[in-house]
Amino acid sequence: MSDIRQLDPALLWQFFDTLCRIPHPSGHEAALRRWIADWARERELDVRQDNIGNLIIRKAASPGLEHLKGVVLQAHMDMVPQANADSGHDFTRDPIQPWIDGDWVRARGTTLGADNGIGLAACLAVLADDQVRHGPLEVLLTVDEESGMTGAFGLEPGLLEGEILLNTDSEQDGDVYMGCAGGVDANIILPYQASALPDGQEAWQLTIGGLRGGHSGINIHQGRASATRLLAELLDDATAAGAGLAALEGGTLRNAIAREAGALLVLPAGQGARLQALVDARQAQYREEFAGVDDHIHLSLVPAGLPERVMNPEQQARLVRALLACPHGVLAMSRQLPEVVQTSSNLGVIKTEHDHVYVQCLIRSLDDGGRDRVARMTAAAFELAGARVSLDGAYPGWRPDPASPAMQLVLDTHQEVFGSLPAVKVIHAGLECGLFKAAYPHWDMVSFGPTIQGAHSPDEKVNITAVARFWRLLVKVLARIPPRDS
Repeated sequence: MSDIRQLDPALLWQFFDTLCRIPHPSGHEAALRRWIADWARERELDVRQDNIGNLIIRKAASPGLEHLKGVVLQAHMDMVPQANADSGHDFTRDPIQPWIDGDWVRARGTTLGADNGIGLAACLAVLADDQVRHGPLEVLLTVDEESGMTGAFGLEPGLLEGEILLNTDSEQDGDVYMGCAGGVDANIILPYQASALPDGQEAWQLTIGGLRGGHSGINIHQGRASATRLLAELLDDATAAGAGLAALEGGTLRNAIAREAGALLVLPAGQGARLQALVDARQAQYREEFAGVDDHIHLSLVPAGLPERVMNPEQQARLVRALLACPHGVLAMSRQLPEVVQTSSNLGVIKTEHDHVYVQCLIRSLDDGGRDRVARMTAAAFELAGARVSLDGAYPGWRPDPASPAMQLVLDTHQEVFGSLPAVKVIHAGLECGLFKAAYPHWDMVSFGPTIQGAHSPDEKVNITAVARFWRLLVKVLARIPPRDS
């Protein structure tokens, strides 16, 4: 147990502490799902697991509130597994280690899982606390949100009876969300055409580190450096200097801005100093360019053992040029919503396999047309280099509904509880709400949550005061749900 169990609201934090002790990265939610289902059955709640692995837990209305509209309270069970290189953390086996840092809770060397663990803990706390007043309640806990939104994609019509969905996956206290971006994955495979290693060569390991990384939607407009993007530029420098490419790696998740990347380079003996000068020049440029945003960029070049193969020069040139041409960062801003990103792309993962190089990008947009346009641009850039490209898992955005009664209810409740109106926003990230509309088009949806910073990176932290405010707002909203006939 950790000290966070003593924080307010105690029940929510106690559940979150339990979540931290049960490994649950995307694709590995089974143990956590089993624990939640067993816990709910012990409380004699109705529990159902659907065919895709989502959990649906029903709790009867509080006495006297049976006439209210049914509410679906929703969170996802998985978390993003990101760790510092020196942490040695195994997300499938090791618990998260939360600790209190002033008014924040962080994790030691890893993502915290406050995204969406705090929302999940709040759902469980509502189920556990009979003092929380609510009408007919269903808690929907989805799987694999972070790596593919599998649970939202697979949600079947007719399983849930509620009319209002409260999504808990937003990350800024004082903001209420009424829309989100859609997205699509670009999965790219380039053949690795090897050449024999010439005589008289030496190998050097190029490494990029010290970057902040972050969420590829929420943080994309902040201009943070991407290790994969920087790697493409450095490989272009190295290729021009006559270096051969043996292997390259960068990033770990398509929805995280890459924090680290590297490449194994081969060049004629005695040419290391020339390559070092290029690397030093780039480091000076990057530290100036990203000053105040990414202040700890570090490039290193160290001798390495000679590899058994090197990429064919022509293939290497095509790969490097394709990486340089790959769209990355903010590509368009919304004309209707000031300061909101319309379309973006993240060069998330580069990985060398035995016979190919694998690249994965996540493209986001508030409109499907913008999403598809950038997807075609990305595919074209890599297809010209001889790659095989598949565009997978496309999901729609959540179109804003300014007339939403659920939104107005949250606004009015926020005003009553805190004496101020929240900001109404559209988030440049993939909430599951857009996908839910396919199976439940009648749902009136709204999303809100506590302040979480650094999501999808080991810098992730959640604000303690904001969690308490989130809980107060949620409890009050549940008690103010209107009657079914209104």
